[in-house]
Amino acid sequence: MNYTFDFNSVSFAPLLRGLVVSLELAAAANIIGIVAGFGLALLLMSPYRVVRLPFMLFVEFFRCTPALVQIVWIFYCVPMLFDVFLDPITMGVMALGLNLTAFNAEAYRASIQAVPKEQLDAGIALGLNPWQRVMYIVFPTAFRASIPVLLTNGIVIFQQSALVAIVAIADLMYEGKSLATETYRPIETFTVVALIYFAVSFPVTQIVGLLERRRQLLAS
Repeated sequence: MNYTFDFNSVSFAPLLRGLVVSLELAAAANIIGIVAGFGLALLLMSPYRVVRLPFMLFVEFFRCTPALVQIVWIFYCVPMLFDVFLDPITMGVMALGLNLTAFNAEAYRASIQAVPKEQLDAGIALGLNPWQRVMYIVFPTAFRASIPVLLTNGIVIFQQSALVAIVAIADLMYEGKSLATETYRPIETFTVVALIYFAVSFPVTQIVGLLERRRQLLAS
């Protein structure tokens, strides 16, 4: 192979601008996923089938279809079907947030089912109404138990944010593609892009592993 590597041709300024956009998309999607995911989990656990069914279909749709298809569908079909026109960043946040909400709901549902009945009984004894029991007992307990999964899902959505490049959002991947086209250095450019994604994701995966080990020690 006669290829000569030249990493000096890779300009970091556009990549850093793209990284900021990627982080903004991931942060907004995580806020939506953490909050809406818990509400969705409660709806999935409704004793009424007529309430559960549409939300079960929502979860299964986002879990069983590719994220790329979801992003493209929301970008192109939502404006045509519902006459709703939003800026690309908002549409990107919506697509990623809905995807993350579906996955977080399943994590919350498992944690909610594991909340000790004694804690709920104590809340009833203290005179807390159902809403107060959810907010002061169920949510804190389920959230703590779900943190490792929520972090894992959060870093996955950061990685999946690269898919919004296909709809021309100037995220890290989009800037990388543009730079590779301009410099004719795709190997160097996409290697740097991959390393940036790794540099952001790896510390979070280590935190998840630490939390998992700590939880296993506390459980033993």
